[in-house]
Amino acid sequence: MLKKTPLNQTHREMNAKMVDFGGWDMPLHYGSQLEEHHKVRQDAGMFDVSHMLPIDIKGENTRDFLRRLVANNVDKLTIPGKALYTCMLTPQGGVIDDLIVYFLSESWFRIVVNAGTADKDVAWILKQRDTLAPNLEIKPRRDLAMIAVQGPSARAKVWQVLPESKNATEELKLFQSATVDQFFIARTGYTGEDGFEIILPAEEAPVFWKALHAAGVAPAGLGARDTLRLEAGMNLYGQDMDETTSPLESGLGWTVDLKSDCDFIGKQALLDSKVSQQLIGLVLLDRGVLRSHQKVIACHNGQEFEGEITSGGFSPTINQSIALARIATGISIDDEVHVVVRDKKLRAKVVKYPFVRNGKVLI
Repeated sequence: MLKKTPLNQTHREMNAKMVDFGGWDMPLHYGSQLEEHHKVRQDAGMFDVSHMLPIDIKGENTRDFLRRLVANNVDKLTIPGKALYTCMLTPQGGVIDDLIVYFLSESWFRIVVNAGTADKDVAWILKQRDTLAPNLEIKPRRDLAMIAVQGPSARAKVWQVLPESKNATEELKLFQSATVDQFFIARTGYTGEDGFEIILPAEEAPVFWKALHAAGVAPAGLGARDTLRLEAGMNLYGQDMDETTSPLESGLGWTVDLKSDCDFIGKQALLDSKVSQQLIGLVLLDRGVLRSHQKVIACHNGQEFEGEITSGGFSPTINQSIALARIATGISIDDEVHVVVRDKKLRAKVVKYPFVRNGKVLI
């Protein structure tokens, strides 16, 4: 039996193409994935991300607990509403999940974890809580829904639907949030565009979704979400990183604090590791489409190296095939490599990602 978000019936009423996504019944598209992609880049689109899981952590020692639990430094969170992107690691330095931590007060932090890892994340957090801070309250919030409104017009259209939120959110910087009545509104996203991710009571989600739609916000599904995040150079858990890879070889070194005194789980393993792989961007020069798991062949100082595409596809904004790939650290920007596509070696160029941000092609 597939799990359903509070918006499941609403998606069906809008004739969404529904698919099994990690055990969740989710919309792939509402007619045209391509149109949904362009709508987000040029105007505003909305995504049901209620399959992701907010977890509230409360108690006097919450900050100390998070210093141990996550790899980025939660001491950066000093202003209520501030958010921090980070990873939760195994003792061996592998990525259990990537997540966002929100600071609400010294005794209340909220983290949002990925849908596919939610159960194992909760189990891991509870295990660490029982060892490190048994008095903390860990509360998964399946009573909440989550809607991402993304695009250059996204914030203005949210204010049109929720005029009372404008004063509280107009001055928010990226990775800041505010609470307005029953709406938790964060200036975050997974598309490379401006916008909000809004957490609200589950029972209120259908009415809010329909109000956004009436204001001209286009519903968008998993297909557009994936092409948008790939263009934005954003990692997807289970493809670009997992428990077998470290953040240092997944383009996520900036989410790891190896300099402070925070002794997070996995820190020593990262300090002891020799980083021999990196995540790179690729643009296909020949005709074809780049896909996950295709072999990448590159040469450096007369030596041949093999790598693998972790995420790939056609970029609607650039009108070329692009990819993220993991390969040896000696490979550099502007190098030309070959990708094996259907037994043919196709030429591709190594580029610095993100490929697209805020509607602009960056490569």
